[in-house]
Amino acid sequence: MSNKEGKEVKINIKKDVDSSELEPSDEAKAVEADSAKTDAGMAKLTADLEELRQSMLRSQADFANYRKRIEKERFEDSKRATARVLEGLIPVIDGFEHALAAHREAEYENYRKGFELIYKQLLDNITKLGVERLDPVGKPFDPHLHQAVDREETSEHKDGTILQVFQPGYVFHGRVLRPAMVRVAVHPSGASKEAVN
Repeated sequence: MSNKEGKEVKINIKKDVDSSELEPSDEAKAVEADSAKTDAGMAKLTADLEELRQSMLRSQADFANYRKRIEKERFEDSKRATARVLEGLIPVIDGFEHALAAHREAEYENYRKGFELIYKQLLDNITKLGVERLDPVGKPFDPHLHQAVDREETSEHKDGTILQVFQPGYVFHGRVLRPAMVRVAVHPSGASKEAVN
């Protein structure tokens, strides 16, 4: 090498290097070990954090499902309780209908009007609660909604048509509280008699 004045400067480089000088010092080893421990600790903390996050998400989903199930069960319980009350009111309605049918004379007119008013209020209130009255005259017989208590052989109506309702039926949110008791038309052929018997 040369300096600014053009003189050559020699640098002595030791060619023989002591191997102990190349090894890191104890302090450097400790720093390196701490760094490795810190990296391992960070990886474990990150894994633990992710596991806790996943656990929290599962718990939130489980709670949301639980809340939906409880709300559905409460709604179903409410419907069952209302259905029980309505089943108890149906015979009362029947009693009103029988009393109104029995008192048709003029002397009972005011008495009848009071019954009619109470009867109408009762029907209106159970309709508001979700009850549907089945009065299926002229409709086809449905064994899920109707109970055939009599049959009439006739060719004037289609086979299976309901001719008369002895007692109306009631349905509450798709559940039959009481089927309608009906008289059903049957064609007077031998085949239909064998099918019924």
